[in-house]
Amino acid sequence: MKINVVFNRYINTSEEVLDSIEKKFIEKNIEFRSFELDSMENFGEFTIVLGGDGTLLRAARFYSEWKIPVLGISLGRLGFLSQGVDNEINSIIEAISNNEFYTEERLMLTSIDRIALNDFVIKGCEKSRTSKFYLEINDKEVCNYIADGLIVATPTGSTAYGLSAGGPVVHPTMDAIVIVPICPHTLNARPLVIPASEKIAVKTADRLLSVSIDGYETENCVEKIEIEASTKKAVLAFLNKNNFYTVLKDKLNWGISEAQG
Repeated sequence: MKINVVFNRYINTSEEVLDSIEKKFIEKNIEFRSFELDSMENFGEFTIVLGGDGTLLRAARFYSEWKIPVLGISLGRLGFLSQGVDNEINSIIEAISNNEFYTEERLMLTSIDRIALNDFVIKGCEKSRTSKFYLEINDKEVCNYIADGLIVATPTGSTAYGLSAGGPVVHPTMDAIVIVPICPHTLNARPLVIPASEKIAVKTADRLLSVSIDGYETENCVEKIEIEASTKKAVLAFLNKNNFYTVLKDKLNWGISEAQG
């Protein structure tokens, strides 16, 4: 198996961990090439990513073009999407070389020629002010919000910004889209979960809109944003049968009271 190794040089320990992985690959006679996050290429049939969830999101979007599985080794704070940490390198490489892993395809969203694995976050261009957002689904106006913004998330992204804004947790393998208002100025604005086949549009009456994609802000403000499911799927690799609910408990302290903690 030929392997891509992607690392984020802005994370302090990434080059040290990269050196350990490269030595292990050479020892096991495994073909590989290493790429910095800003200069990724496709060399192999599998990808290992060194960094946090942001690094993994970016690599997963890139390698979705070839349906190449991506496995994360967490060097960040949470590593919700990652499968291991730096002191597990030997066991991780052993499992990959023996094909002891499985994969999950994850829904992505597309808009303005960009792809998101987590979410699109829509705000007014004057970010210090609230805006009035009009939400359309399949060309029909559904509702409007006076809010700080709107989050349009995949199931994978439902445990990210959307969860912090009061949105629901959605199992990551579902075909669904989550829409969550950010700090709405009303008590009756509630998150929506809709089928992934629906087409979403957001516009505003008074100001232009800005959009962030998986945490990265786009350059230009626009009058209207249209979002739908991408035809491409991210492929995430896991070493053990991934129990999503266990991950919620272990990494987000889901269902653990203060007394238990």
